[in-house]
Parts: sequence; C-alpha cells; structure tokens
Amino acid sequence: MSASVQMRPLVWGLVVAVAMGSGMLLWLSPLQAALVGAVTLLVLLWSNEALPLGVVSLLPILLFPALGILEVKATTAHYGNPILFLFLGGFMLAIAVEKSGLHRWIAARILSLFPSTARGMILSLMLSAALLSSLLSNTATALLLMSIALFLSEERRIKMRFALAIAYGSSIGGIMTPIGTPPNLILYGFMQGKAMEMIPFVQWMWMVAPLAFAMLLMGAWLLGIGVKGVQIDHPAHPQGLSNDQLRMLWVLGALIVLLLLNAPIRPYWEGLGMNESLLLLGVGLSLFFPPLRQLEWQSDARKVPYEIMFLFGAGFSIAHAFAQTGLASTFADSLLGFTALEPLLLLLLVAVLITFATELTSNTALISIMLPVIYALSMQSETLDTTLVMMVATVCSSYAFMLPIATAPNAIAMSSGAVETKEMMRYGLVLNLVGIVLIVSVAWLFWRIALAP
Repeated sequence: MSASVQMRPLVWGLVVAVAMGSGMLLWLSPLQAALVGAVTLLVLLWSNEALPLGVVSLLPILLFPALGILEVKATTAHYGNPILFLFLGGFMLAIAVEKSGLHRWIAARILSLFPSTARGMILSLMLSAALLSSLLSNTATALLLMSIALFLSEERRIKMRFALAIAYGSSIGGIMTPIGTPPNLILYGFMQGKAMEMIPFVQWMWMVAPLAFAMLLMGAWLLGIGVKGVQIDHPAHPQGLSNDQLRMLWVLGALIVLLLLNAPIRPYWEGLGMNESLLLLGVGLSLFFPPLRQLEWQSDARKVPYEIMFLFGAGFSIAHAFAQTGLASTFADSLLGFTALEPLLLLLLVAVLITFATELTSNTALISIMLPVIYALSMQSETLDTTLVMMVATVCSSYAFMLPIATAPNAIAMSSGAVETKEMMRYGLVLNLVGIVLIVSVAWLFWRIALAP
C-alpha cells in the first residue's frame, strides 16, 4: 500500500475534525468547540484505523493540554484510574485460562449439552460465547470460538449463522459482569469519579442475567430460522483436565466465592468490604507466584492488551473534559425539554439514541462522551434516576449488532469471510430493536426496584 493511500484516512480525519470544531464555534465557546474537534478526530481515527489503537488512545495527553482543554496532570491522571487495575487483573486471569486451555474444556462441555442440530448448535455457541465473554474479553472470546464454529459445517448459510452466533453471544454476554466489556468499566470509573454508590459485582450480575438470557434466546431463535432439521456433528470432547487446568478451575472457583462473600446483602450481610479492583489484581498477580505459577512475566505479561487500557484512559479523560469544560451541561441543557417526558419514555429515548449511535463508532468512545451528558441531564430532572439511566445507556452501547465497526466481535465475524454486511445488517437490525425493548422493560420493571435505596 502506498504512503498516499495510508495517509488518506489520517488527512480526512484531520479535515473533518477541524471542520467540526470550526462549525461548533457558532454555538459553543472556543474551548468547547476545540473539545468537539479533538473528540471527532479521536473517534474517526479509532474507526478508520489510520493509526494503531494504542497511539490514538494516547493522543489526548498531547491534544488536551495543547488545546487548553485540560492540563497534562489532569489528563494523565485518568490513565491510572483504579478501575484499570481491575481490568488488568481480569486480563491476567484471561491469559492464564487461555494458556491452560481451560476455555476449550468449558466450551466443549457446554456444546455437548445441546442437540446436534443447527438450531441446537447456534444456541450452544451463543451460550458458550456469552459465558466466556463474561470473564474473558469479547474480542478474545470471539477469536477463540470462531475457529471452532467455522469447522462445524461446510454449508455457507450454516457457517454464517454460527459466526454471527459467536459475535452476538460475545456482545450479549459481555454485560453479564462489570469486567466483561469496556463500557461497563467506563461506567464504574465514572461513578467512582462522581462519588456515586457503586453497584457491587454480584448485584450487577443478577440484575443483568435475565436480560442477557432473554437476548440469547431471541438471538438463537432468530439465527435458527430456516435451518430446522439440519444435523451437525459435535466437536471432539477433551479427555479430563490437566493439572494446570485444574489449578485454574480452583482459582476461578475461589474468585467467585470471594466475590459472592464480598457482595453486601442488606440488612443481613454487609460483605467483606474488599476493594474489587484490588481483589481482581491480587488474583491476577497470584498467578505469577508459586505454587500456582500459571504465568511467566517475560512471555505472558506481553500478551496483556495494554492498548485497551490506554483506550480506557482516553475514555475517562474525555468524560472528565466534557464535565470540566461545561460541554456536558451545555448538551444537557439542549436536551432539557425531553425531561418533561415520562421517565419510561425518556429511558426509551436514551436506549434508541445510544443503540443506533454506537453502530457508527466505538462503543467505548461513545459511552465516554454520553455518560457525562446523561449525568448532567439527570441532575436537572426530578423523576430520572441517575444510576438507572446511565446503566441503560451503558448496556445499549454494547448491544449494537448491525455493522462491523460497532463492536470487535462483529468485526471478527466479518473478517471470517462467512458473513456479508447485508446479512449482519438484516439480523442486527432485528436484534437492535429487540434489545431496546428488552433493556427498557427490564430496567423499568426490575432494575428500578433493585437500585432503589
């Protein structure tokens, strides 16, 4: 590829960012317009991959001070947010699970529980992807399972459904734990920065479980249309567990028990009071210690996707810049008329806006931008519960199923060669609409009660 072709996305990104920032001067202050231009550039570079992900994610450290948006210290402070260490521990755990091969054993166990038909395999692949992505990253889960799914059948129409089952299952399952997908962590970091009461790890899990399983059933039913009666052979079942796999199974079990004991069940149990970021980081670091010794620093620490952590840092910096410059309040003021709507309609509006907006850009970047706006909007509403509407927005940012750019699992499904864009858009549009209805319904009927003081 020529240098001019490689430069084109970068040049177009700069041109669009400057135009956007200049245009915003008609409505915003110079500082706010500069922030809009800078964020536009970041979003475009994240989307068109003109530069590596890690490089783009570090640009706020240069851009924000240069444009007078934030000082260097204020910008870099967000690259050390405590939530990042929760994710670092989760990455270490995921690397150890992958290294031991435990994920293959778990996946094969789940697959063997379902009928050897195309419909049964679609459901089992979605469930396997969902459960694994609640612990591993969505990207890692999709990559690990895609190679299995594509060898289960030679028929293209079946392969397409299997690939989409992995992608959609990974995204659906990512919301099941706070560490399952980046937007969840950005919500945690934002709540921590605003000194809001955090949603305990286990409470998050039982709150979102009904939504996730309803989406899995709907997704499996949708992808199963037209393949009734098609038979599929099960993959080979692993024989027993190795010592490394047994150790990792014990580590996962111990972590789950600690998280359960750490969760308060008021008024009966106040929990252990442990910091969950430190707990996950401690478990991750313990994998380097004897007698576990599941990880080696020289070889395995390099597998940690540090660029994703830089991405989180950029997201937290953007959120702080929106609040610091008053841009979040300005956007909230422009949306103030919507606060007159009934709370249920306002939740629906937020769900529709976030779900379809995230199809066109990174869900991490979008939720970083929108959380400060939604927070400011909720502060001006007497009927809107702040935590509830921010949680709806966060989950909706992960439930985008139409376009490859929306989520990493979608992009992986497209890169497999088994899926065409029009097919993803057709199935994804239906799932987007189903997701909006289910998220708003569960939020209104269940989360609103669960989050009540």
